[in-house]
Amino acid sequence: MRWALVKVCLAVTAMVVIAFAVPLGLVIKEMARDRAFSDAERQAATIGPTLTITTDREELIRAVLSTEPGGQGRLAVHVPADGTGGPRLEIGTRRATREDLATVGASGRASIADVPGGSVLLQPTALGSGGIAVVEVFVADDDVSNGVGTAWLVLAGVGIALIVGSVAVADRLGVRMVQPAQRLAGAAQDLGEGRLGTRVPEEGPTELRSAAVAFNSMADQVVQLLANERELAADLSHRLRTPLTVLRLNAASLGEGPAAEQTRAAVEQLEHEVDTIIRTAREQRPQTQGQQSGAGAGCDASEVIRERMGFWSALAEDEGRTVRLAGVDRTVRIPVARPELAAALDALLGNVFRHTPEGTAFAVDVHHSGDAVLVLVSDAGPGIPDPESALARGASGRNGAQGGVGSTGLGLDIVRRVAESTGGDLRIGRSVLGGTEVRIWIGLDGGPAERARRGHRVGRRSGSRGPRGGKGRNAELHGARDPRTGS
Repeated sequence: MRWALVKVCLAVTAMVVIAFAVPLGLVIKEMARDRAFSDAERQAATIGPTLTITTDREELIRAVLSTEPGGQGRLAVHVPADGTGGPRLEIGTRRATREDLATVGASGRASIADVPGGSVLLQPTALGSGGIAVVEVFVADDDVSNGVGTAWLVLAGVGIALIVGSVAVADRLGVRMVQPAQRLAGAAQDLGEGRLGTRVPEEGPTELRSAAVAFNSMADQVVQLLANERELAADLSHRLRTPLTVLRLNAASLGEGPAAEQTRAAVEQLEHEVDTIIRTAREQRPQTQGQQSGAGAGCDASEVIRERMGFWSALAEDEGRTVRLAGVDRTVRIPVARPELAAALDALLGNVFRHTPEGTAFAVDVHHSGDAVLVLVSDAGPGIPDPESALARGASGRNGAQGGVGSTGLGLDIVRRVAESTGGDLRIGRSVLGGTEVRIWIGLDGGPAERARRGHRVGRRSGSRGPRGGKGRNAELHGARDPRTGS
């Protein structure tokens, strides 16, 4: 399309230039010719007064030589013989034929005749004796074409400049039209190949801008639909893990026997399939699908934690576990969607029930520290032998996270994603209860939470009273560092 537009513009401009330049060049040539012969007529007229007064040869020679063409040998005067016997006079160099001179003298009308090297103007002039003399002025070809070549070069230059300019304008116009179309076609191909982050700049002609706007809107809708589908699959699958944990714990209490072993094997197989679905759905999440932030897209962390702890407390009571919940007595808004936070809490609490014996105490604490929120999930279990490997397995999806055999590590991966989506992070350490402490930093401004960490360290130095009345209990719990990880 670009080259087609250039060719059309080139052809049209060339035709216009030819249509105007050729006639204009011919007009210029004719004007130069008219100018040359007008000058010749003016020079011939200067001899007229002398011929009217006298036909003396010496006088005529002086009059001819006094003119510019006469001094250059280009002017001649032909005086015919009169009826009184006067001689025929020819002053200057004759170039015209006698027939042409006789014709002009007889007709009394000026005439132009071609001669070698140019043309001659034959101008009849009345004599005082009543005869007709002919003044001959030679006009060379160079005089006739004087300035014509330069004018033609100027016309040619202007024509070429117009053609080049029109081609350049057509090319730029073609680029402006073609590039948006090419980008639109390339973006459609990329979107078809699965690169869902592809978007088209909304620029170019109005029609192409409208097409780009429609394409971007379509791409956003496709991404949103796919994200909703995958998130729904992941959310539904993850919701199954909570009752599966209950089933697994109940299956563990069935004792020994073929039926009990089959039940436990079926529960483990079901857990594996659910984890596979969750991993597949989350790994296929479009890269452009970022976490929504802001108050409108977030939730009240205290409300969500109270709700999930209410669910898990019933199971904790059945297993004789001591549960402590602190820091949820006021509203704490965080830029995390409610289902995401609930899934993260269920993952951590489910790990506590799966990988610690019955009767093991656990606690959940929430701290608001300026531009970040800290959520601590602690237990009195055996702890994690290698926290760094557990985090690595959580990120890579290999087996063995949280110290439990057969775990996929997806729970830690879900929690890590929630924290990192706000600019925070996930840490694993040793709690004062003797087991594992998982710390979730949630940034409130979408950026790093380092300032909040520093502020929290300062705050916990002052100490606080724990739920059992021991002063500094919470400070020791939250400030405890895993000697093996340094976190």
